[in-house]
Amino acid sequence: MLPLAFEHFFLALLASFAFICDGQDQTRFISIDCGLEPDVTSYTEKITGLNFTSDQTFVDTGERKIILEKYKHKYQRQYSSLRSFPQGNRNCYKVKVAAAGAKYLIRAGFLYGDYDEQDMPPTFDLFVGNDLWDSVKIADSSYSVEKEIIHIPPQSHVLVCLVNTGHGIPFISTLEFRPLDNSTYPTQTAGESLASAGRWDVGSSKGYR
Repeated sequence: MLPLAFEHFFLALLASFAFICDGQDQTRFISIDCGLEPDVTSYTEKITGLNFTSDQTFVDTGERKIILEKYKHKYQRQYSSLRSFPQGNRNCYKVKVAAAGAKYLIRAGFLYGDYDEQDMPPTFDLFVGNDLWDSVKIADSSYSVEKEIIHIPPQSHVLVCLVNTGHGIPFISTLEFRPLDNSTYPTQTAGESLASAGRWDVGSSKGYR
């Protein structure tokens, strides 16, 4: 398995993830809350107005877990739960997209929150299909880690996979897809993906996710 030929990009104004989107058209947005309670299929996040859906139709493995209560107040609702994968070396989400060849900004979020009360944050690998996206290194129970990539799916679905590297149980809190115009962040060669190098909001006076 060869790593993706990444270039890096900087997101000015937080692209399409961080702004408040009350009343915004969310057509083709995909916002997945991983490990959402089984009796809830979807909800609207109060701060951003983003519509999140359960991950139950995107993955058929893993276990739903809840972070410790003392960490919940720091984050939006989608980070309160997670899905961990204690079984198998490789577990994947299969996400259907609008069409093959459509460009997407994909964001995966991870908040350990000492959900297993072991205080042993894991390290594991994150893949897009068979290509290595990045390694996820959780250094602290109370801090989230976000990984972003601009990707052009060759098929009408995307596999986002978590791979156990022997350094703790892989998990994921949230998975989001945002459609981009094909002229946005052009790549040098066909099929190339772009990995995030930084993110700044240069116009806001407050922080949000």
